Amino acid sequence: MSSMTMDRLDGLEALLFDTWGTVVDWRSSVLDELGALSARRSLNLDCEKFLTEWRAAYKPGIEKVIGGEWPWTPVSEIYRRALRSLAPRYGMESLTEAELEHLNRAWTRTRPWPDSVKGLTRLKRRYVLSPLSNGDFRWLTDIARFAGLPFDCIITAENARHYKPDPEAYLTALELLGCPADRVMLVAAHNYDLRAARTLGLATAFVARPLEFGPRQTTDLRAEEHWDIIAGDLEDLATQLGGN
Repeated sequence: MSSMTMDRLDGLEALLFDTWGTVVDWRSSVLDELGALSARRSLNLDCEKFLTEWRAAYKPGIEKVIGGEWPWTPVSEIYRRALRSLAPRYGMESLTEAELEHLNRAWTRTRPWPDSVKGLTRLKRRYVLSPLSNGDFRWLTDIARFAGLPFDCIITAENARHYKPDPEAYLTALELLGCPADRVMLVAAHNYDLRAARTLGLATAFVARPLEFGPRQTTDLRAEEHWDIIAGDLEDLATQLGGN
């Protein structure tokens, strides 16, 4: 990081974090829950195939909201609809409503990456920390509690009723924090998210998570542009920002 970049970042007050993929390892966490359910209920479930299809509902769901085809629909409902559609195809008809709802909330029982809690704890000494996720407000609260993430507050797309990368999602976060854009940094493992934030004047940090989608991941393996900081993990980010 150049001295010019460091000088520009000296005024930072707050860091916003994409959460699924950047801070927590949703894939292995949900796979473990699917495997446990399959064994407990003798489902013989192809967990990886099921999760791939289930997760695939996310992008078209939020795009329907962004495009106006659907009214505001929280991510929890997008995943719930997809789960109910998939369940009969995977021999899960015997699951009760309570079991399906518990499974849907597996997205909130996600483990942090090994560096996440330590990195966030170091960053918290200097900055206000919050998620800025497309997930539900309550779901992000539960994720933070489950994973022990030391956020100062919770901000999600639900606060804005707009999904990232809509500008309103980022602008609502700035309004709630009471900070101008140049005093806030978005931290994400997804280049599209950083691109949208930078357009609005936020500082940007790319954190590589090449296993977010498993060993055959093909997207976001590296920084695609010259972001303000490119870090190997959240501890590296803390170090680059001068944290102890």
